[in-house]
Amino acid sequence: MPDTELKSKTSLERYFTAPGTAVEPTELEIQQGFAIGKNPNPLPKAFQPLKIRNHTFKNRIWVSPMCMYSSEDGFTNDFHMSHYSQFAIRGAGLVMTEATGVLPEGRITPNCLGIWKDEHIDGLRRIVSHVHKYGAVAGMQLGHSGRKGSTIPLGMISYRDTMRATEEDGAWPENVYGPSAIAFDGSHYTPREMSLEDIEHVQQAFADAAVRAAKAGFDLVELHGAHGYLLFEFLSPLSNQRTDRYGGSFENRTRMLIETVRRVRQVWPEDKPLFVRISASEWVEGGWSIDDTVALAKLLVNEGVDLVDCSSGGNDPRQKITSGPGYQVPFAEKVKHEVPELFVGAVGLITEGQQANVILEDGKADVLFIAREFLRNPSFVLSTAHELGVNIKWPIQYERAMLKPKYKFF
Repeated sequence: MPDTELKSKTSLERYFTAPGTAVEPTELEIQQGFAIGKNPNPLPKAFQPLKIRNHTFKNRIWVSPMCMYSSEDGFTNDFHMSHYSQFAIRGAGLVMTEATGVLPEGRITPNCLGIWKDEHIDGLRRIVSHVHKYGAVAGMQLGHSGRKGSTIPLGMISYRDTMRATEEDGAWPENVYGPSAIAFDGSHYTPREMSLEDIEHVQQAFADAAVRAAKAGFDLVELHGAHGYLLFEFLSPLSNQRTDRYGGSFENRTRMLIETVRRVRQVWPEDKPLFVRISASEWVEGGWSIDDTVALAKLLVNEGVDLVDCSSGGNDPRQKITSGPGYQVPFAEKVKHEVPELFVGAVGLITEGQQANVILEDGKADVLFIAREFLRNPSFVLSTAHELGVNIKWPIQYERAMLKPKYKFF
């Protein structure tokens, strides 16, 4: 046995000297972010494991998909390896990729990740391997940008007077499409209205991407049906003004997402979870509402979706968002209350450990998807454990800096 493994086992022994742990870990569970040793019983909800299908998440503090604008031709590189690994090393229960384009024109910008060809698999597999090495579940968000595609990365906005990316930027201004020929705003391209053949092509692209994600080793996939990208564009009566079977009524506007979910579930392994991210409200009068989201969630359960990730907005510049700590949590709470058989994730300015745990303890959501706070503090899981008085496994390499629980329950 290599010396490093001997040292690791020796280092871990002291965590299990006292009886009565809140969670009796198996050898596989001796991983960063897992509650170990003397702890409050029951554990704070944030650190209670959660099983969905055949996958167990060691805690409920998860890394939300976040665009990084650091790819070329959809491929991963050293940045992505470092970026995603850091969260797994520091104890996140789930690490999600950014929105990953199922087609080249499905990317938001020319610098977004892709999974539209088999050549992408090897780089993604390497990231999955590292995430698994540190005991986290690996998830991929599959997306298509629709009418909000062929845009510049956010870091370039101050240098341009438009969001439109050109062919010189590596973009696809002639191949931007959506449910209807309605631009998001004057700074985006006006999309062409999709034909039925286009719809079929995109749905199959999602299914093909899911097959590649499985080959790369991902444990779950999430379909991006939020923030004004293609799948959400079909849901909203503001961006979808079609008169065929994909437009008009609620049943017709939800058809694109439902059929895409159905195709993905057919090819995605039965033992692996399937999530959907949704904009639970457009924050625009006459637009998609929380009641629509609840009705959709009831349909998604029947299609084999395990969790709905509740965000909001992003489809119409007229949106009037009332922002503040946890401002989107009521959407998750509503879905959880109305569709209790579905797992629900909450997002939105969740920045403190106590705040995060209260959301879960109050039954407003089953899990938390954390975005910007993880960018500010990649050790958010570790600092939350400190704040809540929970002993959790730290990375062995960082143990000398370990925070002792802030409160003592024993």
